[in-house]
Order: sequence, then structure tokens, then C-alpha cells
Amino acid sequence: MARKKYTEVEKDLMKGIAKNLRMILTRKGLSQKELAEGTELSTSVISDYLNEKTLATPGSIQKIADFLKVSKSEIDPTFKSNSDQLYTFNKIPLVGTICAGEGLLAEQNIEDYVYYPFPNKKQPDFALRVKGDSMIGAGIESGDIVYIKAANWAEYNGQIVAALINDCEEGMLKRIKWTEGSAAMQLIPENDKYEIKELHPSEFKICGIYMGHFKPVEE
Repeated sequence: MARKKYTEVEKDLMKGIAKNLRMILTRKGLSQKELAEGTELSTSVISDYLNEKTLATPGSIQKIADFLKVSKSEIDPTFKSNSDQLYTFNKIPLVGTICAGEGLLAEQNIEDYVYYPFPNKKQPDFALRVKGDSMIGAGIESGDIVYIKAANWAEYNGQIVAALINDCEEGMLKRIKWTEGSAAMQLIPENDKYEIKELHPSEFKICGIYMGHFKPVEE
């Protein structure tokens, strides 16, 4: 069976968990085999966690923490140290694909979850996978994952937004601009191959605003 493909953020989390586990095992003088036996997890699962091949599940982390008699936050940095509750806002639903060109916004079904690496900052509401090259001038390429805050309008002139045109689920990631005194809005690509779209507010709607992006790494 093929291994799950992890994002860069998830790989960083795997590395942190593996490092923490190795330090705790060394401190307590325990082996991988003893950890497996004490948690009733297989030796292969423990090996994968320690060798940064698999992202530990919350259930496994609970078993490991109980056996090692440590807090979950000592193993997984996405747990709050003061209450041992998961940062539920740290896992962002990936709900589909938005075309940064001339295509469709996928149905709003959760495909997976991605991590947002800034727990102390305002959290995105969902993430979208980019398809197309209309925003390459902003460093956003096809296949990138963009973090989106749900909103029905831009916070400032020139902001990058996810927009739906004519209620036809024709999703676009574009920069929105307007001019005082003009009723038309501009949805502007960051690639000269694409045309600027001039639309009235009644002809499109904004479903979210851009909060950053990353390039997933495939194994």
C-alpha cells in the first residue's frame, strides 16, 4: 500500500514528534520495543513515528503519553501545554480545487486536512488547491494550497480573493481592485496571459480572502 503524501507542514510536525519521542525514550532508558509493548502499538508503527515516516494520530499519542507518563504536549507540539487539548484550529479542512485561471471551484466537500503553522495568529476557515497559472506573479502556482478566510467582501482594495462569477461555481483566485466613482470592479490576474475581468458587484460574489499558501511536498 502506498504511503500517504504529506505536506511540508505535516513533515515538520512528524520531525518534531520523532525528535521529542527519541529524547523521552533516551531520558527514560526505554527501547522502541518496550514502547511498542507498553502501548500495544506495533513495532513497525513506532518505528515509522521515530523515523519520520508516518504522522502519529491523536489516539496513538494518547497511548504513548499514558505509557511514558508525560503530557501529550511533550510529544506533539500542536497540543496546548496547559490543558492537553488539541489545537483544533490548527487543522484546516481542504475543501477542493479553485481554478486560478478559467475553471471551476470544486464542490465544498472536505478532501483532507492541512496544518496551519501559526497557532497564535488568526486561523483560516478552509484551504483550497490551486489549479492553473493565473497567479504566478504572486508566487501562487498550480498545485499550491492556499489558506482562505471565509468572507463575502475584501478587507482592502487590491486584496487577493476567491471569487465566484454569476453563481455558476466558476471559481477564481484573483486580486480585486476598484476605483472611486466607478460601479465596476476588476478581478486582476498575476499573469499577462489572462485578461482582467471588469464586473459589477451583482455579477460575482466573494467566498473568501487569501491568507497565504504553501507548496505541498509529495513523497
